[in-house]
Amino acid sequence: MYRFLLSRQWVIITLVALLLIPTMIRLGIWQMHRHDERTARNQLVSRALSADPVPVETLTSPGHTVGTGQRYRSVTAVGHFDPEREIVVRRRVNGDEEVGFHVVTPFVLKDGKVLLVNRGWIPADAPSQTAFPEVPAPPAGQVTVTGRLMPDETTAASGIKNLQGLPDRQVMLIDSAQEARRLGARVLGGYIAQTAPEPANGTPELIGRPGNEDAALNYAYAIQWWLFSAGVPIGWVILVRRELRDRREAAAQKPSEAQPAAV
Repeated sequence: MYRFLLSRQWVIITLVALLLIPTMIRLGIWQMHRHDERTARNQLVSRALSADPVPVETLTSPGHTVGTGQRYRSVTAVGHFDPEREIVVRRRVNGDEEVGFHVVTPFVLKDGKVLLVNRGWIPADAPSQTAFPEVPAPPAGQVTVTGRLMPDETTAASGIKNLQGLPDRQVMLIDSAQEARRLGARVLGGYIAQTAPEPANGTPELIGRPGNEDAALNYAYAIQWWLFSAGVPIGWVILVRRELRDRREAAAQKPSEAQPAAV
């Protein structure tokens, strides 16, 4: 009665089941790796955000690449803003998913070096896409700024294409090396997302704290894949038993169907 398992249809079903089991197990393992990676990143971000502020030049310098361990660290700097040479970063959204600009203003330190300060988000309310938007002025004179240290933006990390030929002082990505060439100055690697002082009238809108990645979701996906892998052989057995039952019922009906009808 089990010879049907050697049929073409059942050989294919069995092979597919045998392939699905290790594939789903591997997918579950991959999700657990993602869970571990996200958990580690969440812990790293949490430690960085809770650390006491330090002078920015203790963590970065001209040409420096801001590493994972320095990202989101709270830093301070003393100097003055140079709004005449600030830039805006196109196609950025705020917490309400409204499209606008990020305002990046050079901040000249006491020793002449320049720190790029992302002062926050403004709406795209310029009369045209080529016009420079109206940007609220930063505080005048010497000031102390605090912010979260961030690495230079790249297409690989952000998924944002670095378009060329944009209007003057408009960019797609924040790049300290590019700004060093434009400004002709010694620009510290990376930039900071300003957290203090608070802007007047709430504009530009400060960039919010980074949220935790949902590592628990990856854990749930891993369990789900492993349950699916356990369900495959169970499903195969159910199908086999159903096929066997149908064949036995069909075999039992054949003799009665072969009897001549009563006269």
